[in-house]
Amino acid sequence: MIQPVLQDDAFLANVAAARANRAPDELFVWWLGQSGFLVCHRGDCLLFDPYLSDSLTRKYAATDKPHVRMTARVVDPARLDFLAAITSSHNHTDHLDAETLQPILAANPATKLVLPAVNASFAATRIGAPAAGRLVGVGAGETAGVGPFTFQIVPAAHEVLAPEFAGFMVRVGRFTLYHSGDTVHYDGMEDRLRPFGIDLAFLPINGAAPERRVSGNLNGSEAARLAHAIGARCVVPCHYEMFAFNTASPDSFVAECRRLGQRHAVLRAGERWMFPKP
Repeated sequence: MIQPVLQDDAFLANVAAARANRAPDELFVWWLGQSGFLVCHRGDCLLFDPYLSDSLTRKYAATDKPHVRMTARVVDPARLDFLAAITSSHNHTDHLDAETLQPILAANPATKLVLPAVNASFAATRIGAPAAGRLVGVGAGETAGVGPFTFQIVPAAHEVLAPEFAGFMVRVGRFTLYHSGDTVHYDGMEDRLRPFGIDLAFLPINGAAPERRVSGNLNGSEAARLAHAIGARCVVPCHYEMFAFNTASPDSFVAECRRLGQRHAVLRAGERWMFPKP
């Protein structure tokens, strides 16, 4: 099993040290596995689409589609007690996991969960009592502010365009972040995203394969080309090295980024990275 660079106490100490940095022109980023990223700016922290449990491994253990975990968990979600906001881009369990979100919400009494408005009812049912009054549903064309973070929903196509699949544009300080959620490429995607002036993009690279019997995403080359086409200052890959049946190597992503001259960073789970890199 892949071991995180930093885990549990060491990870939390690393985050605490970064949160003490109040420089307005620096972001600190940690990849928590799958599509989960922790982003901190001037001590305020946002958690994108966390999956920090073994709920899917247990759910599918006795089926013909086992979800064998590849990377050990970075941190117990109950210990993430410093969050301003959390996102859920869609209702698949690796992006909306009750076993992850319930302890996080319990540890953060003021934290809000930001999600597409059409998913709010489903999310409230899945999470249960901890979700009461904690959901911020964002509709198409709307923006929502939580602490220093401003959120806008953008379309995503988890093989099909539908309102329940979304990406997030997030503004904090002088930075614009794009977390695509799960998506393949769709017509007009570049023209829709380019005007945002994206500083940092988080894009899936596991691709699409019918034999997996799950909805697909961008592959590595496609993610690199999309980042380049939308003018992202830097792109970070995700959605790999979590489940053995649904993963990919980042090698093609790196090769295409290098060919295009696209700035990129491949993170390891639990690793702290600063943007912009000195």
